[in-house]
Amino acid sequence: MNPLTSSLWISAKVSVLAAAFSLAAGLPLAWVLARRRFRGKRLLDVLVNLPLVLPPSVLGYYLLVLLGRNGPVGRLSLALAGSTLIFTQAGAVVAATVVALPLFVQAARNALEDVPIDVVEAARADGASRWQVARSIVLPLAWPGIWTGVLLAYARGLGEFGATLMVAGNIPGRTQTMALAIYSAVQAGQSVVANELALLLTAVGGLSLWIALRFRRR
Repeated sequence: MNPLTSSLWISAKVSVLAAAFSLAAGLPLAWVLARRRFRGKRLLDVLVNLPLVLPPSVLGYYLLVLLGRNGPVGRLSLALAGSTLIFTQAGAVVAATVVALPLFVQAARNALEDVPIDVVEAARADGASRWQVARSIVLPLAWPGIWTGVLLAYARGLGEFGATLMVAGNIPGRTQTMALAIYSAVQAGQSVVANELALLLTAVGGLSLWIALRFRRR
């Protein structure tokens, strides 16, 4: 597999997994932030959205500390698998997920908050349990916004660069995503390859946003 094809394949895997993990971890967070009141809610909100304002180098450094040999996740992965996630595709997925998660949570939270409270109260008054209300009313009504978040997380994971570079490195055929391949092509003076990859990323990102906006409007 040539470097260009491998970077496309790696980016596809990393972005799809980042979107999936954002959905799995972000939906409970969005639900809690949208439909619960508790002490520390503002702090949780700040922590979830912090990756949006942190420089990629700072975020990448925190992930290095967390995933490295002396970090809690690094020690656990060493004990279980004999290696850390540093300079691996799994590390790239972690970096992309951390960066993409706030976008999913924001979209899903807005969708959950838009569900009319009178519909929920009517269902509860008719004897529906919390689980029945969530499964049959809230989630179906919020689903277009949730899928908007999934698409945004996918697009963000596809274009992630800074944190991925620090955590997973830029290893052709192993951790080099399309964004990293563009960086390498520019450094090597390969303007044709850089243009092709940049246009492809732009097209995929634009298409994802277009579909996300259609879901949101629905």
